Amino acid sequence: MGRVYYFTEIKDAEIISIIEGEAMITITNNQGRKISIPMSELEFSATRSTGPGGQHVNKTSSAVQLRFDIESSSLPLFVKSKLLTMNDHRITSQGEVIIKVTDDRSQIQNRETAIERFKELIIKAAFVPKKRKPTKPTKSSVENRLKSKKIRSEVKKMRSFKEL
Repeated sequence: MGRVYYFTEIKDAEIISIIEGEAMITITNNQGRKISIPMSELEFSATRSTGPGGQHVNKTSSAVQLRFDIESSSLPLFVKSKLLTMNDHRITSQGEVIIKVTDDRSQIQNRETAIERFKELIIKAAFVPKKRKPTKPTKSSVENRLKSKKIRSEVKKMRSFKEL
């Protein structure tokens, strides 16, 4: 099948950490909640890339496919349910995330890109919208609104036809 390369860290990311001997992806959502996913839950496979590339594309397995089973994962329930209801072509009806990357000639780069895309998907699913706080209109805005209504009403009254 070709060589399989292993990596230790990802560029521009604090996401890989080693906890109790196991590599973890740690993601923080917009509320500051940390979500950790063990790397063992991610399944990687390398395949041959398609398209132009000559002899290189025929000899190397540089395309990377990342698979992640949502149901059997250690994600929090609210993230699991959000992922399963998301309308995303990378999530199958069986509840599996499949991300295929063929961007680079290097398997290592493609693997890093796949993890970045997976991380973005989880961040999107873990996003909790900010609750709206209902507020009262200010006193001046109420006065301005009533004043403009009164002016408009006077204009319309002036248009009406009156018999003498």
